[in-house]
Amino acid sequence: MADQVRAGIIGAGFIGAVHAQAVRVGGGTVTKVAASSPDSSAAAAARLGALAPAAGAEELIESDDVDVVHICTPNSLHVPLARRALAAGKAVVCEKPLATSLADAAALAAEAGDGIATVPFVYRFYPAVREARARITAGEAGELSLLHGAYLQDWQAGGASAGWRGHPAEGGAHRAFADIGVHWCDLVEFVTGHRIARLCARTTGGGTTTTVQFETMAGAAGAVVVSQTAIGRRNSLRFSLDGTSASYAFDQEHPEQLHIGGLGANTVLDRGSATMSPAAARYSTLPPGHPQGYQDCFNAFVSDTYRALRGDVPDGLPTFADGVRAAALTDAVVASGTSSTWVEVPAS
Repeated sequence: MADQVRAGIIGAGFIGAVHAQAVRVGGGTVTKVAASSPDSSAAAAARLGALAPAAGAEELIESDDVDVVHICTPNSLHVPLARRALAAGKAVVCEKPLATSLADAAALAAEAGDGIATVPFVYRFYPAVREARARITAGEAGELSLLHGAYLQDWQAGGASAGWRGHPAEGGAHRAFADIGVHWCDLVEFVTGHRIARLCARTTGGGTTTTVQFETMAGAAGAVVVSQTAIGRRNSLRFSLDGTSASYAFDQEHPEQLHIGGLGANTVLDRGSATMSPAAARYSTLPPGHPQGYQDCFNAFVSDTYRALRGDVPDGLPTFADGVRAAALTDAVVASGTSSTWVEVPAS
C-alpha cells in the first residue's frame, strides 16, 4: 500500500460525497470514482474531486492505484462488489446493510476473514456516545435494566418516493429497520455491551415503521420505535440507557450533549468538558461551542479504518462482523413481524 491511502468510490450519490470528504480528512486521496455509466463517472469524478473516473465498478476494483474500495451503491450490489474487491486483495468499506440476507452477510464476512473490511456505523463516533460507553463500562450506571429510544425520520412522509430503497430487488425487503433501525441497535449494543437475545416486532406503513420490544442476554428490557414517516423528525436517533445508579440519554439531532440522570440531580455534559474520558476526548476535534456533527463522525470512522490499514486497529471500529450482527437482527425482526411472536435472535 502507498504511504497515502488511495481510495476508489463506487456510487456517487449523497453518501458517496460523504465518503469522498471523509477520505480526504483521513489523509487519503480519491483516485477513482465509478457511477452508473461512463458519463456519470466522469461527472462524479469532477464533483467529488477524484483524480480520474473509472469506466465501471470492475475497472475501479482492479485498478493498481486503489487500495480501498468504498461501496456506496444500492443494497443489492453490495455483496457482488465487496466479494470482487476482497478477491482482488483490496480493503473494503461497504455501506449497510452489508447484504439483503443474513446468509449472504455471513458468507461475505467469512470471505473477508482478518482483512480490513468495515461498515459505516458512524454514530459510534460521537464523543457523547463514547462518553456514555466509557461510564457504563466503568460501572457508573450500576446494573442496566431498561434500554429504550427511537430512530425517527420524515423523508418518507406525505407519500414521498423512496427511490431504489422502495424496490425490494434493489433495496431488499426490510425497508426502514434495515435502513436505520440497525443503526440504533448497533449503537445501543456498542454503548452498553448488552446483546439483544430475543425480540417481538411489528412493521406497519408498508415497511416504513417498525416497533420492537426486546430482552438482552444480560437481563435488561428494551424497546425502540423506528420510522421514516415521523413528520418533523429529520434524523432523530435517540436512546436512554437506564441503570440502578444512573441513566444516560443522547439525541443525534442535539449531539453536543450527554444527559446524565442521577438519583439526586440530573446533569448535562457538554462535548469538550474537562471531565470527559480519554475515549471520548479522542473524537472531540473542535473547540467547545463549535458543533461537531454527522460528517465529523464519518470522518472519524474513515480515519480509524485507514489507521487499521496501517496496522493500528482502533477500539470500536465497526467491521463486517457488525454488519452480520445487523443482518441477524433484521432477520429476527422480519420473522417476528411475520409470525406475530417473540423470536430468538441468532448468535452472531
